[in-house]
Amino acid sequence: MFSGFIGSIFSGHGYILLVSIFIFRRCFAISSKELAINEAIKFKEVRVIGEDGTQLGIMPVDKALKAAYEKDLDLVNISPNATPPVCKIMNYGKYRFEQSKKEKEVRKNQKIIEIKEIRLGLGIDVHDFETKGNQAIKFLKSGNKVKVSIRFRGRELGHPEIGLDTMARFASYCEEFSNVEKAAKMEGRNMLMFLAPKSAK
Repeated sequence: MFSGFIGSIFSGHGYILLVSIFIFRRCFAISSKELAINEAIKFKEVRVIGEDGTQLGIMPVDKALKAAYEKDLDLVNISPNATPPVCKIMNYGKYRFEQSKKEKEVRKNQKIIEIKEIRLGLGIDVHDFETKGNQAIKFLKSGNKVKVSIRFRGRELGHPEIGLDTMARFASYCEEFSNVEKAAKMEGRNMLMFLAPKSAK
């Protein structure tokens, strides 16, 4: 059966069968999630751009497909909402590979901003205060935001002004590297303040 199939390729209608197999491969071998390509293009007539950017004019889609296949390239519908729709002849596999590389490069260069937390106490001593301040500055210089928190216990809840004073001193200690994004405010038993890194000049 298989030998008969091979033989049919070279018989009278064999050439048509061979071309059909080739078209099937070109249509489905490449992912077309974002752009319609080749046989997936359903418009009767399209405006065609050559692989070098040359305007080839408006033509029936089957003629445009033939022009692409003759160059062993793909017909890609780059502007389906235009009148008529615009298609470009290109190597779609190479195009998607290059786009994927660019997207990876963009993701690699994106800075992920984290929120680091620094916890203070109402009776924090000078040494501990400076240690916490230097740690916050390190986070800020790395481009991260800092959440500063103070936990109030028992009778401390009656003295929020002490917490506000501590927060003000902390913000002043870090002011060379930060801006107060959210001023100190009580939230339940906690007082919170958010510092954001200063933009590089």
